[in-house]
Amino acid sequence: MTEQLTQDRTTTPTSLWRSRNFLLLWSGQTVSEVGTRISGVAVPLLAADVLDASVFQVSLLTVLAWLPYLIFSLPAGILADRVDQRRLMIGCDLGRAALLLSVPVVALVGHLTLTFLYAVVGLCGVLTVAFTVAYRSLLPALVPVGDLTSANARLEVSENLAQLAGPSAGGMLVGLLGAARTFVADGLSFVASALTLFLVRHRPGPQADGRVPVRAALTEGLGFIRRQRILALVLACTATSNFFVIATRAIEVPYLLRVLHASPVTIGLLFSLGSVGGLLAGVLAGRLTALLGGARTIWVSMAVPGPLYLLMPLARPGWGALLYGVGTAAFAANAVLFNVAAMSYRQRVTPARLLGRVNAAFLWICYGVIPLGALLGGTLGSRLGLRPALLVCVLGMWSAALFVVCSPLRRMRDFPPA
Repeated sequence: MTEQLTQDRTTTPTSLWRSRNFLLLWSGQTVSEVGTRISGVAVPLLAADVLDASVFQVSLLTVLAWLPYLIFSLPAGILADRVDQRRLMIGCDLGRAALLLSVPVVALVGHLTLTFLYAVVGLCGVLTVAFTVAYRSLLPALVPVGDLTSANARLEVSENLAQLAGPSAGGMLVGLLGAARTFVADGLSFVASALTLFLVRHRPGPQADGRVPVRAALTEGLGFIRRQRILALVLACTATSNFFVIATRAIEVPYLLRVLHASPVTIGLLFSLGSVGGLLAGVLAGRLTALLGGARTIWVSMAVPGPLYLLMPLARPGWGALLYGVGTAAFAANAVLFNVAAMSYRQRVTPARLLGRVNAAFLWICYGVIPLGALLGGTLGSRLGLRPALLVCVLGMWSAALFVVCSPLRRMRDFPPA
């Protein structure tokens, strides 16, 4: 079994359009990503408009959505390495579908409360963590190692399409159906994802030894990252970037409203412009990676777009607000190219039996800094003013490139053989 899995992972690249398993995974993920963006609009609207939640109570929904990454990522890595990852993903999809579909049912009988909504969001967050770890660990078993970059690029394109279309669709559905009934769309999107995964033909590879103590298994992924210098530097780069990106996100709407005097419609258009940058980068990721080399793409994608981030704090009211959109588009392009190259590298160098725990360790650290980044952004915005705070944040985003620029990657073009 081990030899067969190794052979599968080193097969010569083929067209992903002929890969039945990948097309099923890709289509299911595209649908569920759109559904997730729809609920991203419906959840806060349901809390604020229907349940009369305060600003703080609405903000707790975001905390509950992200907190499971900090608490459950490492245990989810152990689970993903010890069970059939495809079945785990199906179970998580069906669980999330049941939770989301319960919201309109409970609302229909008149028992919907804020506490119930908190429970749904929190439990969905736990299942999302388990699904994400398994999903990132399953992909290398479904496509040849030479196709990992193209496969990750297509998945990034789907995510950016969802970011572009999902919020608008969510707003329209809330207007037509009401916030509670909109949850049906997201619930059915997870049912569709589960169905596509059920149709995937996959024979599980070698799994982690269940006799390893849980405490040792929890830290095994972190230990592997520490022993891989490039992987550790990529992790530090990603975590630093996430920290300052979230700090920027925490103050960008007040900045656009109060400093640039942008209308809600203009703000939406600026955010869409950023999504377009990521979408174009995803479409071109395969060609750019082939041109630059996989290893070189990691540091070039972080370093080169950095000066354009400075356009965000330099933006001015009126047409000058477009500078902010250009800056966000540059970052979105950077994020997609970096994520595709870095994820492909991680999937190549990590043994299959450890991939779940290594992915979990990345999620634990990279998403664990998100609440701290949001706190920094709010603190800087209140003490320095919004424009100076935004300048600090975008310089911090660019500084993350130092981890990969000052690394062995700078002297490499491509990844070493898997």
